[in-house]
Amino acid sequence: MTVGRTVLLLGGTGFLGRAISAAFEAGGARVLSAARGGPLRLDLTRAGAEDLAALLRAHPPDVVVNAAGRAWRATDEEMYAANAHAVVRLVEAMAGLPDRPRLIQLGSVHEYGAGVVGAGLREDHPPAPVTAYGRSKLRGSQAVLDGVRTANLDGIVLRLANVCGPGAPAGSLLGAVGARLARAGSAPRAADDPVVLRVAPLRARRDFVDVRDVAEAVVAAAGLPGTGPAEPVINIGRGEALDMRELVERLAALSGLPVRIVEAETDGPLRADVEWQRLDVSKARLLLGWRPRRGVDRSLGDLLAVERAAAPAARPA
Repeated sequence: MTVGRTVLLLGGTGFLGRAISAAFEAGGARVLSAARGGPLRLDLTRAGAEDLAALLRAHPPDVVVNAAGRAWRATDEEMYAANAHAVVRLVEAMAGLPDRPRLIQLGSVHEYGAGVVGAGLREDHPPAPVTAYGRSKLRGSQAVLDGVRTANLDGIVLRLANVCGPGAPAGSLLGAVGARLARAGSAPRAADDPVVLRVAPLRARRDFVDVRDVAEAVVAAAGLPGTGPAEPVINIGRGEALDMRELVERLAALSGLPVRIVEAETDGPLRADVEWQRLDVSKARLLLGWRPRRGVDRSLGDLLAVERAAAPAARPA
């Protein structure tokens, strides 16, 4: 239970942070949102361990959730600064506190690297990330796990599948497609004129989970009794490998627009990535009593609804 507890939410104004904040507040928690543009102004990439310790002393929380980080439209250096180095300093700051709150670190399925086709990745699968994003997220997760082992930190790493749903970042594939469809739907056009979606080849199958389901998993992890599980890595996903082409086609169908999808290689360097991702989420069901509650159509439909609300209204002819 989180009723009456204080949660310090790092990255509280972002895609994940907004949903997590809403879930904690719905459960009766007091949420302190820290971000570059948040009520508590904090740039985690620039804050030192002493700065973070001062923040924690000034606003003593029961739970710290790190939802900050960089994934889209960021250089390798920017991803390491936000996803790795900042977490190392956060762990250092928390390890020096006399009364240590629980730390929930949001990791990523990309820490695992390549999956085994037809199988789900378990938490004991050896991490072998193949992207800079995955490597940077793994370094952050390792910092938390090291703190648990060597400094008695009360820490939990939730390794998230790819996250979608309302408010998905424009840098993500589904966020970009949803925004494109919303703009097309609000612009003057002939009824039978198709919307052309140009995307990179959609060969992969990926595990996706709704951002609101993620938020509920974070709340459940915050409410675990004691000092958390002995093996503090928990996968959070749908537990399915979804075909990316079918996901884009489903989003297009939900828009009600005629759509033509064009897959083309980009002019940039080939992306080193994996083509199969599916998480085994049985541990989350067992320890957290959690399961994903929102279906794919609801997640994509709500994503599209938010983008439509943000799209400029069509001008009358």
